[in-house]
Amino acid sequence: MGRVPPMSEAYEEFGLLADNAREVGLAWNGRPAVVRREARMRDGRTLSAVVWGSGPPSAVLIHGRSQNAHTWDTVALALLADDPNRAFVAVDLPGHGHSQWKDDHDYRAEANAPDVLVAADALAPQARLLVGMSLGGLTSLALLGDAPKRFDRLILVDITPGVNPGKGRAIAEFTSGPERFASFDEILERTVRYNPGRSEASLRRGVLHNAREFPDGSWSWRWDPGRPAVTPGSLAPLWDVLGELTLPLTLVRGSASPVVDDDDVAELVRRRPDAEVVVVEGAGHSIQGDRPLELAELLSARWPTPSARERP
Repeated sequence: MGRVPPMSEAYEEFGLLADNAREVGLAWNGRPAVVRREARMRDGRTLSAVVWGSGPPSAVLIHGRSQNAHTWDTVALALLADDPNRAFVAVDLPGHGHSQWKDDHDYRAEANAPDVLVAADALAPQARLLVGMSLGGLTSLALLGDAPKRFDRLILVDITPGVNPGKGRAIAEFTSGPERFASFDEILERTVRYNPGRSEASLRRGVLHNAREFPDGSWSWRWDPGRPAVTPGSLAPLWDVLGELTLPLTLVRGSASPVVDDDDVAELVRRRPDAEVVVVEGAGHSIQGDRPLELAELLSARWPTPSARERP
């Protein structure tokens, strides 16, 4: 695989976007409007986010456990290719990406939700669409349980509060692995091994966004291993939230995902008979990585139309 130079020489946060576009066949006409911004939490911590587009953001995207805002990069490029006037925010959950770690290391959905709401109000006050993948989807439900009128539409990406325990063992095994790696080769090799459906080039970009190098040449993940984000029985209240929501709800499910099964879908439809369920063929749990263009097309079709609330 070949050792990469130190981060200071090899990595520029938005310098990999042309590679994202090239890999999926999107036209590259130069870097779109994209910046990193921060929102300050009530306790003084900061939550970081990537802001795409130059207008008022109309959507907030939340990644999953052990990921970061850059998991949406290819989806974001496809969304802007479809409509260059779009603007949206991809947040780094607390303890992930460039967001600060918490002293209590608590990254459960209900603990994340107040922080994400503060960041949404600060960085995307007019946003009407909420998109949450995995832990980001659970966080979205917790947020809407606290503020049910804050958003007008929810899209869950391969997640429900769950019915059958013990699913996604390989994902849990990957995230609970070593916290330090002797080299970039070692951290990349492990990532490739646990993501057989993804290209090595895309996983290399993901590691560069999601890991950091130390002076001795070793590497570690940016996320805080902290406490478990999901514990037995902890998600049951989120089923109640889901059932009480009145906003339009879409579940996007990966056909090859081990995380959402037929029982989950049945329970979701029982509680929300009007919910839309869409299956993305060939996608695993991380649909945004496995089938980014398909996911972008699904989001585009459900994107909020401009309104007075979105104008400066």
